[in-house]
Amino acid sequence: MTELHENIKTFFRQQGDLYPSEIYMIKDEISTVSNASEQLKQLEQVCLTCTQCHLSETRTKVVFGAGNPDADLLFVGEAPGMNEDLQGLPFVGRAGNLLDKILAAIGLKREQVYIANVLKCRPPGNRTPNSGEVEKCEPYLLKQIEIIRPKLIICLGLTAARTLLRVEYNLENLRGQIFRYHNVDLIVTYHPAALLRNENLKKYTWEDFKKIKNLYLDKTGE
Repeated sequence: MTELHENIKTFFRQQGDLYPSEIYMIKDEISTVSNASEQLKQLEQVCLTCTQCHLSETRTKVVFGAGNPDADLLFVGEAPGMNEDLQGLPFVGRAGNLLDKILAAIGLKREQVYIANVLKCRPPGNRTPNSGEVEKCEPYLLKQIEIIRPKLIICLGLTAARTLLRVEYNLENLRGQIFRYHNVDLIVTYHPAALLRNENLKKYTWEDFKKIKNLYLDKTGE
């Protein structure tokens, strides 16, 4: 059993003791399916009916995540925006188009990676997620990581990085380092939406993605 699997198993057991509800009771049912794609589909069905927090009352659609269920790269954003909430897909619209172009620049397509958010429902007005929302929703992300088993996680934006790493550093201090999140290497870079607001950030993002590409090649042997 991998350390990641054991960490997540312990997490769900602890949460089950504290919160006897559907989100913490999913691991045994889903683990009976060996195929990653089918496991994600089962997890998504649970997520689609989630009412763990009040965001379920204001969402249009749950934005579970999308991409290759066996991806080596997992991109994690903060939360769905307006376009994502309407379509039920992560990173669509201008920010999503820019992410696609950045991926293409390092020789990858969206279909080769997996893209998700810390929160699966849009916070009203695109505000920053609060701690209670993260607490209820992060187990879905943990389960996605367990199923997908990526070799590298890329946090897109400061909020996603602070949420996963539990730190209060600025993004400038987080860039260029390799962190560990539940036994998986993790890199932090700018959110594509930030590049649309400030083009000066593009050169720094390109530096990050060159490093991401090199790590990807090292880890996959391609």
